[in-house]
Order: sequence, then structure tokens, then C-alpha cells
Amino acid sequence: MRFFDLHCDTLYRIVNEKQGIYKNDFHVSLSKASIYKPYIGCFAVWIPDEMRGKEAFEFLEKCANKLFSEEKKLNGEFILCKEKSDMENVIAKEQKGIILTLESSAALMGDISKVKFMHELGVKIITLTWNGSCEAGDGIGVSSPIGLTQFGKTLISELERHNIVIDVSHASEKLFYDVCSVSSKPFIATHSNSKSICDHRRNLLDDQFKIIKNLGGIVGVTFCDSFLKEPGSSGFEDILRHVDYFLSLDGQNTVCIGSDFDGSNIPSTMHGIESIQSLYEYFLKKNFKSEILDKIFFSNAYNFLNNFF
Repeated sequence: MRFFDLHCDTLYRIVNEKQGIYKNDFHVSLSKASIYKPYIGCFAVWIPDEMRGKEAFEFLEKCANKLFSEEKKLNGEFILCKEKSDMENVIAKEQKGIILTLESSAALMGDISKVKFMHELGVKIITLTWNGSCEAGDGIGVSSPIGLTQFGKTLISELERHNIVIDVSHASEKLFYDVCSVSSKPFIATHSNSKSICDHRRNLLDDQFKIIKNLGGIVGVTFCDSFLKEPGSSGFEDILRHVDYFLSLDGQNTVCIGSDFDGSNIPSTMHGIESIQSLYEYFLKKNFKSEILDKIFFSNAYNFLNNFF
């Protein structure tokens, strides 16, 4: 099967816990991902809310440099996708591909000129906030959100100009709707589930999902236990419920997978990326057609991101 994951935090763990990308003790390693032909993973640099300014920017650089050094060391074990041809090579060779992403625009330090640097670094997706506030605006954990700041509004325009995808996972509702009012391109939610199925603050309202869908964006269903089911103890059936609900909102070209591997507690039925095959087979047993599953597990994300390269 083919697998495209819109969000994992493996790169953060690799850097902080000093392990490698090919073999490690995490949810995701390239050795385990080899069963998918092809596999493309969006490896996020997570900027925690307590990390700001120069520290945040330098951490992004540290993570990016680690990814570049792993690419060089492994000599063809994966393709770092910075150009359209890189994505095409992953498909043609049934290879493994990695896309560098950023979780929280705090790493820009409020400096709009750093968007060009992000583009040159190869960052393809930027999550505007984490749960707290940063220079761009407020995350979902802010009690009285103001939405996008003036810098945030300028940032939206600059990201779009450089073909960097805007991610509204973690955004406050106010910030979400501000993005709707100022954006000119489709935007996405890399790892968010349905609030109608699980009433967690990080999940999407039906209206939010429909807006993303109608604009041509995508949404990654995530395996974070508390986003799947209250009060947790989730399984494959809960992932299916979220996928099925989004499909009921005419989301067959919108729903993707944004696992949040290595960044959250996952269902007890999963061990890591190797469990995606079992999840796929579970969906087949529940009478999902292989054509729609290929969209969910690969082509919806691939087709969307390919337009931004």
C-alpha cells in the first residue's frame, strides 16, 4: 500500500533523544516505513510554547541540519522533497520521501524576511501557532484569543507568495476565521479530528471542516488518543468513526492521515508506523473500497502538496 502522513514529531525526538532516522525506538523509523511503497512523511519541527525568539529559530536550524545530515549519511535511503521532481521521484521509484515542516511560526521570531529563508530551507508547511500565543496570533489554548495579529496577516500573504502551505491545526477559532478572511489559497489542518465525534478543543467544527474542504484544502485525521475518544482508550474503530464522519460531509477528496506519531499517545491497538497496514486492512474489512482508501492514505495529501512544489 501507499502511505502519506501529514504530520509526525519524529524529527523533534531524533534531535532531543540523539537517535537516528533509519532505526530508533520511536513510532516512526525509515526501516519500519519500508513496507509502504511509496511512503511520504511530513516531519515537523515542533516549537513548544516556552521556546521563543532566537532559541526557537536556532532549534529549527538544528533540526533541519540533522535531517540534511541523515540524508547525506544514508545515501539514497530517502528523498528529501524540496522540489516537484523530488516528489515525482518518490512515486516513480516507490521510494521513501520526507517533507520538512514547522509546527509554530514562532521560529520566525516575528521577522517576515525569514519566510524566504524557510522556503530556501525546504519548509513546505507551517502551523501558525501551537496551543499558546506567538507573533502570528493565538492558539487554541488561549482563553481570550484576538486571532491573527497584524504580523500574522502579513505572514499569510508572504507564506502564500512562497508557496508554503498554511496549517491551522492548533489555531484558536478566532484565528481560524481570520485566516479564512485574509487567505487567497487553500489551507489545511494537518492533524485534527471531528469535534462532532469527540468534543476536544483541538478538533474541528463541522463548519471549519466544510470551509477547508470548499476551499480545496485537506484535513489529516490524527491518532492522538484524546482527540479520538473521550476519555481515551481508543482503537481502530474510533479512527474509522472520524474518517467516516468527515466522508459524510462530502470529504472524499479532503480526508487524509496526520498521525501525530511521536508527538502524542496513540491507541493501544497501534505500535507505530508499522500499524498503518493493519489499520488499512481494518478499513477494508469494514467495506471501505480500496479506491477511497488510497485517497485517504495517500493521494489526497500527495495531490494537494504537489500543487505547492
